[in-house]
Amino acid sequence: MTHVLVISAGLSQPSSTRMLADRLATATGDELGDDTTIEVVELRDYAHDITDNLLTGFANPHLQEVLDRLGTAAGLILVSPTFTASYSGLFKSFMDIVDPDSVQDKPVLLAATGGTERHSLVLEHALRPLLAYLRARVVPTAVYAASGDWGGDTELNRRITRAAGELAAVVRGQPAATKADPFTDPVPFEQLIRETATR
Repeated sequence: MTHVLVISAGLSQPSSTRMLADRLATATGDELGDDTTIEVVELRDYAHDITDNLLTGFANPHLQEVLDRLGTAAGLILVSPTFTASYSGLFKSFMDIVDPDSVQDKPVLLAATGGTERHSLVLEHALRPLLAYLRARVVPTAVYAASGDWGGDTELNRRITRAAGELAAVVRGQPAATKADPFTDPVPFEQLIRETATR
């Protein structure tokens, strides 16, 4: 069973960011087939938990569940609204608490929404560098949806289909994720004593 996690950082309800996240989730599910579970998480439901984590350095069980699911997901779809020509503060706060190792080499599809097409470069100058820093495998096509893209005859559907196909191809091509358990192969106590004595 392949699990893809969708993170939507929309703040309002209904949210165009959530609408784009849902359409990307559906398209990716169509590409990957029936043996796939796609789960959408709205960060607005975790805003207080994220803030608490930033202040205390620990995730509560409610937030830890999301972080665990992110770590085990075969692929991610990250969607943020555009605020002040960049991703939202809620999205960045969440990414600040994500363990970088849980994103490394993970296939990621990036998307953003905004009021005007003029902000579409937010994908390339803000989101893509952030995920490159975390060493994720970002698919080439990122999807931006402006207000004018909804309900009109635009290229949005084509971009969604192409991006979902790229994500599905990378997810299918990667080996099954296995996270090493540091307690399954501990360093022998005698070796630790020897190494400590030689210092």
